[in-house]
Amino acid sequence: MEKEFNMIINLISGPRNISTALMYSFAQHSQIKVVDEPFYAHYLIHTRLDHPGREETIASMSADANTVLNEIHTLEKEHGIVFLKNMAHHHEGLDWSYSLPMQNILLIRDPKQLIASFAQVISQPTLQDIGLKHEADILDYLVENGITPIVIDSNDILIDPHRGLNQLCKQLEIDFEEGMLTWKKGPIPEDGSWAKYWYKNVHNSTGFAKQKTSERPLPQHCEGLYKEAFPYYQKLKNYKLKHATKIQSKK
Repeated sequence: MEKEFNMIINLISGPRNISTALMYSFAQHSQIKVVDEPFYAHYLIHTRLDHPGREETIASMSADANTVLNEIHTLEKEHGIVFLKNMAHHHEGLDWSYSLPMQNILLIRDPKQLIASFAQVISQPTLQDIGLKHEADILDYLVENGITPIVIDSNDILIDPHRGLNQLCKQLEIDFEEGMLTWKKGPIPEDGSWAKYWYKNVHNSTGFAKQKTSERPLPQHCEGLYKEAFPYYQKLKNYKLKHATKIQSKK
């Protein structure tokens, strides 16, 4: 069932989700090259935010979006299928039309879990930091331009990784490979320079597993952010459920 033409899979996620685990999973596929957060330097310079490893990140990659896209398309020509792990909030200041020819996946997570996890690294997170509004805006942009993105919740994969990945690969029209379910402990060559600040759980894993810390309580000072973020999550979730119903009705 493997496609006979080139393709770019554009995963767009908020932080503290299973986006890195999905990148590790797709990195095990025999015909896929993965790219880690290609617009991170652009985002840091555009927003002037101070993230862990900011200067190292900016020094490690181009902050020019056109240069980054040229590099991605070169990889597409060389490898056939490229998987991009993108953060939704990294799209600030970008021309989103880059995504229109791609296979777009919007990955979501309950904002209570997302915010509680993010606050362990950046103690005072904002709506800009967690990406849910960005994802909702990107969803609107894609739909308005005639694109039907795939929306998946992290639980779609964590509950049953074999079934969840198999279904995702079918939607992408690529072959599912059993090797996508596991990986070796530690980093992969494609990790960004920021991995040491953010990827501890994935580096200690060998496959998809719900983290014990995923049930940590929401910090009291983040309750307002949760209320602000929840409608965007609900919008994306409703789109997911509606689209899933359409898929089921065609079977």
